[in-house]
Amino acid sequence: MRENKSKIKKTFKWMALLSMAGMVTVFVSIWLCNSMIQKNAHGKMFNNPDELQSAKVALVLGASAKTRRGWPNQFFVKRIKAAAELYHSGKVKYLIVSGDNSRKEYDEPTDMKQALMKLGVPASRIYMDYAGFRTWDSVIRCMKIFGQKDFIVVSQPFHNERAIYIAEHFGCKVQAYNAGNVNSMKNGPREKLARVKLFADMLVGKKPKFLGKSIVIGQPQTDINA
Repeated sequence: MRENKSKIKKTFKWMALLSMAGMVTVFVSIWLCNSMIQKNAHGKMFNNPDELQSAKVALVLGASAKTRRGWPNQFFVKRIKAAAELYHSGKVKYLIVSGDNSRKEYDEPTDMKQALMKLGVPASRIYMDYAGFRTWDSVIRCMKIFGQKDFIVVSQPFHNERAIYIAEHFGCKVQAYNAGNVNSMKNGPREKLARVKLFADMLVGKKPKFLGKSIVIGQPQTDINA
């Protein structure tokens, strides 16, 4: 009887030690991934267009135009404002708006284009990427579908840091123009997990969900839905 109790105690002890080791590994991984991405982005993100080097294209990362409650999504609003500022500053000639269009009733790129046009960006200067389901996909498609390896990415600072790391992993030269920050309780934990997922994607050589035909920036646009 005593031997059985002793074995049970040892088993629980080992389980507790393994659980602690697992938790430590998770926290160290999150910290390390976050630290590497933050450090890499230093000196590559800017709040003023005048600080940026000119590029042909800016990649505007997608977000839903509305929140679940139907209010204007401030991530979307501030990214669009920043993208329009960047275009009107003359630092870029074209904008690629990359977002999710996985359902007929949900179309981030079209919403982004319409919002940019309201801010004075000509339709002919906006290219839509309908398969930017994730930041990973958006960056790879900017390079492989739209042929850009030197571009400016536009989003909130936390998002720009990750996009820079992805772009440089694939040999791109990239700068970032920061849209205004948005206070969000969900954003911190979600972004940290996304950064760990980024390294997992790099490790396995993750492919975008869709690629498609090449699109030449500057040529007259017809149907560029990939």
